[in-house]
This record gives sequence, structure tokens and C-alpha cells, in this order.
Amino acid sequence: MLSVLCACAGPYQYYEGTGLHDAAAAEAAGIWEGAEQTRLTLNQDGTALVQRLDGHDFDFDQGWRLSGTGTWELTDRAGGQDVVVTMTTRTGAETREASPAVRGTFAAPLTYTWRFYARRDAHRSLELFFFFGDPDIGNRYLLRHATASSSTAATS
Repeated sequence: MLSVLCACAGPYQYYEGTGLHDAAAAEAAGIWEGAEQTRLTLNQDGTALVQRLDGHDFDFDQGWRLSGTGTWELTDRAGGQDVVVTMTTRTGAETREASPAVRGTFAAPLTYTWRFYARRDAHRSLELFFFFGDPDIGNRYLLRHATASSSTAATS
């Protein structure tokens, strides 16, 4: 039984966080950009604007991308800080090609919550990311502050 559990354990399944505990809400606020015209605006008042943001984990494989409004907060857990974005009103939904492993058509959700892990890059700038797709692979969906981003693909 133990060998079966070990064979299925990818990096995300036991990921506790980045260990970052020094980010401030003011630093997290602003405009974030990612791959394929993804944009996330985190306002100082705790409101958020989501534009073309993909789902996390296996939801990514369904191929929908959401736009809408909602709220955000910077949380601090034992494993590190996270930015939690909750889209409460969907204003748009787009699709990209779903993963070949996924069969069927999936309706985009009306509301959705993302948990972004917070980390620092080599220049000590804040970055936000979540895991997408199969957790055994450990793919990261990365967002960078618009001023620190060159608006290019942002997955690593």
C-alpha cells in the first residue's frame, strides 16, 4: 500500500507553501499579469477584478477562463502567505482548448476562488502562483506585477 501512495505523490500534494511571511497587503495590491492576457487587479480596498484567469488544479484542464469581480485578502498560514481571490460576480467566460485528457464540455462556474501562493523572485519582487493541471507534474501558473512584467508568457 505504501508504494502506491508514494507513486501518486506529486510536489503539489504535500506543498505547504513558500515560507514567505514578509509581504504586506499594500505590496500585493496592484495589477498582476500572466500568460495569454491574464490580468488580475487587486485594489487597496479589498476588491478584485479578474480578467481571463484560468482555473487551478484540474479545473485548468477544462479550458475555461473567467472574468469578473470579487474580493481578495492576504493570508498568513504556517507554510507561508497566500493571496485568496474570490470572484463573486462573473462578467465573462472564454474557452481555450481543453486538455486532450479531458473529455466533454464544461460550463464555466459563476463564482470561483483561487489561492495564490506568494513568493519572491531573484530581485525580491513579489510573485503569485498556483498549481495547475495534474498535481503530480507541479506546473505553476505565475502572475507578476504589471510593472515587473514584460507581458510575456508567465508560466514556469
